[in-house]
Amino acid sequence: MLTRRALIASALAAPAAAQVDLGFGDNPLRSTTRAFPQKGEMILQRSTPPLLETPISVFDAHDFTPNDRFFVRWHYPFPTEIDPARHRLRVDGHVGKPLSLSLAALARLPRVALAAVNQCAGNGRGMFAPRVPGAQWSNGAMGNALWEGVRLKDVLALAGVNAGAVAVRCGGLDAPLVEAAPDFAKSLPIDQALSDDVLIAWGMNGAPLPLLNGFPLRLVVPGWYSTYWVKMLDHIEVLAKPDEGFWMAKAYRAPANALADIAPGAPAGPVQPVSAMRPRALVTNIVDGAKLPPRGLTPIQGVALGGDQGVKAVELSADSGASWLPAQLGPDHGRYSFRRFRGALALAPGKHVILARATNAAGVTQPLVQNWNPSGYNRAGVDPVRVEIG
Repeated sequence: MLTRRALIASALAAPAAAQVDLGFGDNPLRSTTRAFPQKGEMILQRSTPPLLETPISVFDAHDFTPNDRFFVRWHYPFPTEIDPARHRLRVDGHVGKPLSLSLAALARLPRVALAAVNQCAGNGRGMFAPRVPGAQWSNGAMGNALWEGVRLKDVLALAGVNAGAVAVRCGGLDAPLVEAAPDFAKSLPIDQALSDDVLIAWGMNGAPLPLLNGFPLRLVVPGWYSTYWVKMLDHIEVLAKPDEGFWMAKAYRAPANALADIAPGAPAGPVQPVSAMRPRALVTNIVDGAKLPPRGLTPIQGVALGGDQGVKAVELSADSGASWLPAQLGPDHGRYSFRRFRGALALAPGKHVILARATNAAGVTQPLVQNWNPSGYNRAGVDPVRVEIG
């Protein structure tokens, strides 16, 4: 087991491995680090509590993001000494039979494996224009994994959900540093909580969850942003009324429209909790601003996600969207997974802007224009990749 002192010491003592240009803001350079336990080289956004971003090159090499390169996002400090044999998951609230379940007890339920993208609601926030406060992520605050565990609904069935339940609130072992701060807890509508796809996971890509990604248990809510994917899960409470806690009623809320979009400076208007993700495609083999040699066809590849639906198509353009060419899709690992795409564009010497857009199985297509909101959530538009051939 790792002590907190060792975790902090390792994070602060090791020198930065390199710097990476994220391509936005007055100071686009970020340090990379290998100092965190169970992690390879990551982009360092913050040391404590850690915010670690996955380099885009990792997505270019893998359908499933390796555990040691998977992004990390914590709001509060968390324990670094966890004995899995003593860990208990409490289930209470509006239920017939409150429970305290060991990992061994959970493992006796039917096991499920499901591929799903875990993406921070603020992924891409650093590229919002005008700039907004918060973690200045590029596009690496996401990752795709094969999660293994049990269905949340099977655990709730053991407790017996009472009639009139409206939501299920989940919390973990992370805790605020000051008494007045609210514990981090997120709620799912009861219908979502009882769906087949929401998991309590202990496994990630064939291995136990890394400490920084929520060991020993985390909630997996496929198709929804990672704010709901509670890490170090230890408490599930069934609610008979809507959750009025800070993290549902005040935080992680965005304009109440499909793109979470308002004009900069406009009145905020009605807001709602962020929830389902939007389809997105990301070019991974060419960085923005790259200079490339002339060739007959320039290969383009990347990853796409469909949000809460599968990826139906990815299209490529080099003429500002006047025309589009279909990309070839890679293996389908399931409706919530990354889908790799490949294509090629004929680019003459000079400057070009490459666009890649995704359409999901519900027919929702990425817009060409980026949305904006003051929290930097739900980045939904196409990210242009500017290149120069010659």
